[in-house]
This record gives sequence, structure tokens and C-alpha cells, in this order.
Amino acid sequence: MPENKKSPTLLQSLIPIIFLIILLSLNVIIWGDETLDGSNQTALLLAAASASIIAFKLGIGWVKLRKRIVKTIGKAMPAILILLLIGSLSGTWLLSGVIPAFIYYGLEVLHPSIFLFATVVIAGLISLATGSSWSTVATVGVALLGIGHAVGINDAVTAGAIISGAYFGDKMSPLSDTTNLAPAMAGTDLYTHIRYMMITTVPSMSVTLIIFLIIGFTYDFKADASDVAEVQKAIADTFNITPWLFLVPAFLIFIIIKKVKPLPSMLLGTLAGGLFAIIFQPDIIKHISGISDNYAEASYISVMKAMYGEIKITTENQRINDLFGTGGMAGMLNTVWLILSAMVFGGVMESGGMLKKITLSIMKLVKSDASLIASTAASCIFFNATASDQYISIVVPGRMYNKAFKEKGLKPEVLSRTLEDAGTVTSVLIPWNTGGATQARVLGVATVDYLPYAFFNLISPLMTVLTAFLNYKIRRFSDDKKKNITENK
Repeated sequence: MPENKKSPTLLQSLIPIIFLIILLSLNVIIWGDETLDGSNQTALLLAAASASIIAFKLGIGWVKLRKRIVKTIGKAMPAILILLLIGSLSGTWLLSGVIPAFIYYGLEVLHPSIFLFATVVIAGLISLATGSSWSTVATVGVALLGIGHAVGINDAVTAGAIISGAYFGDKMSPLSDTTNLAPAMAGTDLYTHIRYMMITTVPSMSVTLIIFLIIGFTYDFKADASDVAEVQKAIADTFNITPWLFLVPAFLIFIIIKKVKPLPSMLLGTLAGGLFAIIFQPDIIKHISGISDNYAEASYISVMKAMYGEIKITTENQRINDLFGTGGMAGMLNTVWLILSAMVFGGVMESGGMLKKITLSIMKLVKSDASLIASTAASCIFFNATASDQYISIVVPGRMYNKAFKEKGLKPEVLSRTLEDAGTVTSVLIPWNTGGATQARVLGVATVDYLPYAFFNLISPLMTVLTAFLNYKIRRFSDDKKKNITENK
């Protein structure tokens, strides 16, 4: 039918979001931790349907709407493919004994009272070196979660520490895609952007580390030395534990630092795990496959199972057996379903101009430099919650606020820092965002459970708004003019 597009009103733009919030709230009340099994996906599709009705009334035809949905889903495909490979990597790293080795040796060197502090530091350094929070969480993060579980720390608290460290490194690493994307959207260079981010990032991380130190020294640990020894014995009796296993994560970190793209990096890391499983874990290979007289066939079956499906390795210690199970690629399918549903909702909202309308309405409230920065931060979080993708939360506000920052005389690094402080780090706090959905599935901890403990991710957007209202080191083009005048004198 012919299109005669109209602009949506603010009320029309908010109706699908309000509808979605109501459905998601009902899902949490009724299904609790099982909302990712389908109820949240259906809620997103129903909200997309309500947004489609509004779009039709605005004169947007079905063909245009469908094209936008397909285009939006296309943007999420790299994340979906990485997610599937993370499932495979987790499977072969468990099968090979890499993750159990991390837990075994970690229990020897990490004292419970400083464990959470060390978790943030370790995850931060790995993510800084690789530029990838997802890779860090899926590898070292899973192992750290196992160590925390063994010493009696609540999984949600440990997950919060892992997320905090991983996203600190992702945000500050010159190898990170979002760290390169934000300055590109704002119009500044990479290293100016990274240096300027330190003004808000260093205090945010310092507060985070202090909080985790306090928790560590006041936490009532349920495990004692004998419990830790029992866990180590159970791991050693089940797996062939050797330092040689650490060559697998070392290899993955090396190729990522060498700027091998995420998809081939994950695949190579997965295959390396499978190879080391064949070399070092013959008993587990035979157990998983059920074949003892043909090791070649047993190896093929076990590695394939680890990559695509569910495997579970049982130790003599029942308390840690939940750590040694993985779903492979198949275990990620509910998350893939969630991401696809979120992309459908975001595509309809964007096609109907509803996301733009809400953002423009926010712009009308902007009166000062501080309120502009606060509005940008709020928009980043809004797009993480509605478009369900951290890249959109950087690109769209970056485009929409670029001119406003220039008109206010603010330098581009102020915008780029705000995009990272509020866009990159908050994606993991939204259960249906690609970031939140992925990390919840990989760690086996619901987003709403680890959210209160992801202190770095919670503090970062508040810190960028605080520095704006305090007018602390907010760079302006007028500062250059004043500097030139002073130097000429």
C-alpha cells in the first residue's frame, strides 16, 4: 500500500516500551530465573507487534518495516556467531581440562579474602590485553567463577567482579572495537579518547576495587582449608592437571593481541582445546564417547559433542559438579533467540522513528553542558535497553548529539568518553541486550542477579555525569584560545 509517513508523538513512541516493561516484569514474577527459556523472547516479539501497529498507522508499509528488521538482525549476526563459538570454546576447554586447571591452581594462590579484588584485576588485565570482554568472560571468567564457587562465594558476587574487570579492560584497550568506534563517532583520535577516559575510569575502578576488598575481608566464607583441599583432590582425580594446559589460553591471548579477528580467534581457541583434550584427557574422552577400544573414534565423538552439545563431567565432590557441565553451541540457542527477538523490536522502533522521537524529546530538556552530557549518557542506556545492542547505543547517540556538542563548544573527546562511560559498560546490565544475554548464559548467572555487584559498570555512567556537573576537566574549544593567548603573552 502507498506510504504517507507521519512522525510519531512521544506517547506513541513510549507505548511499546511501556508494554514491554509490563510484560518483562510479569515474566520475572511468574517465571523467575527461567525467563530466558522463552517468555522474555515472546515479550519482545509482542512489543514489536505493538510497535508495528503504531508504525502502520504512521504510514509505514510492511515491506519497509520488514527490510529494517532484516537489516537490524544483520547487525547482530557477528555477535550471534561469536556467541555460538563461545559455546564451543567453553566445551572443549572443559573437556581438555583447561578450566579445571585454572580452578585447581587458582585455589592454591588466591586467598579467599583477596579473591574478589584479584578477580577484578585479572579479568581487567586479560581484557585490556585482548580488547574483548566477551572472550575474557568466556575463558578466564568461567574459571574464576569456579574458584569463587569452591571457596564459598556467592556466584552473583563473583560474576559482578568478573564483569567489572572485563568491561574495564574492554573500555580502555586500544584493541577493543567499541574503544575505536566511540572516537570515530565523535570525531577524535583513539589515544586522545583513551587518555581522556582515564579521568572518569580510574576513579570508577578505584572505588570498585575498594568495595570488593571490603566485601572480601568481611565476607563469611563457607569453605575452609579442608574443603578447598577436597575440591582440588576431586579435580586432580578426575582430570589430568598439568601447567601445559595453560598453553591453550596463552595461544588464544597471543593471536588476539596479533589482531586476529574474533571469529577465527574463537575457532582456533576451540580447536586448540579439542587437541589438548585428545592429548591430555584420554579417560574423559573415553567416558564422554562411551568407546574404549577405538581412541580415534572416541576423540572425534567427544570433541564434536563438546563443541555442539551438552557434556557433563562428574567428580567425587558433588558441590562442584555443576561447574563441569556445558551446553556447547546448543546451550546458546535460547540466547540467540533472545537476541533475534530484541533485534526485531529495535528494528521496528527505529523504522517507525519512535527511538528518534524519544531522543529528540530528551534534547528539549538540555539547558547546560552538564545536562547535555547527562542526556547523552541517558540516551546510551536507553538505546541499550530498547535497541538491545551496545554498538547502536554508541552509534546513534554519537550521531544525534555530535552537532549539539559542537554548538556548546565541547571537544569531541567529551562526547566519545560519554558514549563509552554509558554505552559500552551498561549493555551487560540489560538482560535482553546482546551483552547481558550473552554473559548471563556464559556464566550461568542471571543478569539481574549479578547486576547489583557489577560495580564498575554501575559507577561509570554516574561518574561521567558527576564530573560534568562538577565541571571537572570538561574540555572546551575556548580553552585552546585561552591557552594560545597566554602563550602569546
